[in-house]
Amino acid sequence: MMQSRSLGLAVAATVLAAIPTSAGIAASTGADTSARATKTCPGGLPQGAEKRKLDPAAFSTRIDNPYWPMKPGRTWVYRETDGKGGVAKVVVKVTNKTKVLANGVTARVVTDVVTEDGKPVEVTEDWYAQDRQGNLWYMGEKTAEYENGKVVSTHGSWEAGVDGAEPGIAVPAEPRPGVCYRQEYYRGEAEDQATVLSTDEQATVPTGHYRNALLTRDTTPLTPRISEYKLYARGVGPVLILSVSGTSGGREELVRVSNAG
Repeated sequence: MMQSRSLGLAVAATVLAAIPTSAGIAASTGADTSARATKTCPGGLPQGAEKRKLDPAAFSTRIDNPYWPMKPGRTWVYRETDGKGGVAKVVVKVTNKTKVLANGVTARVVTDVVTEDGKPVEVTEDWYAQDRQGNLWYMGEKTAEYENGKVVSTHGSWEAGVDGAEPGIAVPAEPRPGVCYRQEYYRGEAEDQATVLSTDEQATVPTGHYRNALLTRDTTPLTPRISEYKLYARGVGPVLILSVSGTSGGREELVRVSNAG
């Protein structure tokens, strides 16, 4: 899923240089040139506006997908930087709360709070659930953007089963190069999609060096010039996100992770 908050833009060459070359990403444009990232979309995962009737009994709030395990209390802290000297703090926490969605699925509530200089920029409540095959589904979000301590927009909020919104995949159970899928669908508001580029990458961030990482390229037709490259470490979750837009980009890296509440 593309972040609803906007990453600040840094120098593209710096961002692209951090992306593993084995993923087949063109350094000049950020375009995916990998023959492995095909358009065949194997795996039978949801695509575009395709409707999926889900069986609530087939989903669980116990999430143990190896690329993004979500044990209640687990917290990830990220540093988000831009090319203008701006720095934001992002705290993602798995809560003990669950939510029954309009499509009947019970989802785990995960909070995502972005602050700058200690002040809220965006506060989001995300909803996730895992199916029997181990696919981690993204079921919706309730988001609010802030200015001067006040909510100025809830743009981007959606819920599976409401007003035609459809859930998508956050992380597949069996990611392999070429697999692609929608991450969310709410027409004109949230139409993110992803393609698996590799499962054999490396990433170095403040929390350590990770091998055999999953690399995806995330895009949306709503802003076609922007791509996000995400690296997920097994047993940890997302460790690095690189945002590329034309000749610019931004970086979000994991600086702390804990299981404590």
